[in-house]
Amino acid sequence: MSDCCTPEGNGRYDLAVIGAGSAGFSAAITAAEQGANVALIGHGTIGGTCVNVGCVPSKTMIRAAEALHGARAAHRFPGLAGEANVTDWGRLVAAKDDLVTTLRQKKYVDLLPHYNGITYLEGKARLNGQSVIVNGAAISAGKVIIATGSSPALPDIPGVADIPYLTSTTALELAELPRSLLVIGGGYIGCELAQMFARVGAEVTLVTRRRLLPEAEPEISEALTGYLREEGITILTGLSYRRIVRADRGVELTVAIDGADEVIVAEQVLLTTGRSPNTDGLGLAEAGIKLSGNGGVVVDERMRTSKLGVYAAGDVTGRDQFVYMAAYGAKLAAQNALNGDILTYDNAAMPWVTFTDPQVAGVGLTEQAARDAGFDTKTSIVSLDQVPRALAARDTRGLIKLVADAKTDRLLGGQILAPEGADSIQTVVLAIKNDMTAKALGETIFPYLTTVEGLKLAALGFGKDVTKLSCCAG
Repeated sequence: MSDCCTPEGNGRYDLAVIGAGSAGFSAAITAAEQGANVALIGHGTIGGTCVNVGCVPSKTMIRAAEALHGARAAHRFPGLAGEANVTDWGRLVAAKDDLVTTLRQKKYVDLLPHYNGITYLEGKARLNGQSVIVNGAAISAGKVIIATGSSPALPDIPGVADIPYLTSTTALELAELPRSLLVIGGGYIGCELAQMFARVGAEVTLVTRRRLLPEAEPEISEALTGYLREEGITILTGLSYRRIVRADRGVELTVAIDGADEVIVAEQVLLTTGRSPNTDGLGLAEAGIKLSGNGGVVVDERMRTSKLGVYAAGDVTGRDQFVYMAAYGAKLAAQNALNGDILTYDNAAMPWVTFTDPQVAGVGLTEQAARDAGFDTKTSIVSLDQVPRALAARDTRGLIKLVADAKTDRLLGGQILAPEGADSIQTVVLAIKNDMTAKALGETIFPYLTTVEGLKLAALGFGKDVTKLSCCAG
């Protein structure tokens, strides 16, 4: 790292940022652009979760698996047939690693020389109540931002600590494909990786206490569950865990379903039961910084912790664990630290995406959440077999659901399950951010033969039967 960074300074820093991932870089760059002298403190591989072990490596592997599936699904068009297989798993993993290395260099390491105000310090950092300690030496900083991210969490299953297991990180580093894979956890990571491994040739079983994507609309969850099962993935939901043990054939998980025990055997087990904020070793208790029930650093709407002058942003806060929200929150934290706490965190129009196939994307309130918030709701659901784009692609897997205030017609939330749904959700984001009504969305001009046109149909669906509309009508 010595050739990429400015030398360590001896003077007082305006801001010390602990953590050199997406949130840390966002905070440091924001502060440097305002002329601040910043200490950016990193420990381990620079770049954090997203570029190294999260978004980038997983999404390129998911795309590779989609390419296999696309060839195999060619028969949905009359007169076509296709087949594809993994010919060299090692080369695929190596290509993923090359991409990670390239992006880490370009988007993190190579950026540092462009910001004279940032000094990069490598080492473990902690707060001692008065200052920041890095590698045993105190540095002086006017304000501090904690941006240390999160790590995979272990589920509360008897025996889990005594077995070999994969995480979302190590699963993408496997030198050989497992013949069978047990995925524990039905959130977005579990769904994405279960489908990816099934498509590249593993026999996959996915188990979860609740339903898949429990934060999604139930119609979305139910439909996605069906599509994954159609691809050969065994999915068991609504269960409780008894124990997990090492076995001759790999691992054995005992679960209880409807009062009866069932044993699941697999060569490898992948744990995808959430992430825990990285707070150990930071001296937070000594510094008087409060933690929440999930272990995250408690912050207010201005990203301030319980200690004056100390802020936190990103996954370490235990909320909105998406890389873009980490960067957003860190930018606010830096601006507030330097400019008097004038900005507030707003996640009301925060989009989220699950990169299964079909993709799941959403923003705003679900129908249940809107009701719990006191709204008198109305909903519109349009299946993809009403969307011309899906009909032309001969792939009608999916649906669109919109939620609106029945009294004002204002849009409150929306979710999309579609092969190209992720790139369509931003339209709903802008609609909600600008207090758009369902009527106004339905009257907006959309391009024909696009997935996003389905949003127009869903908006029209509040007052019309869209099955009785001609193409582009409404």
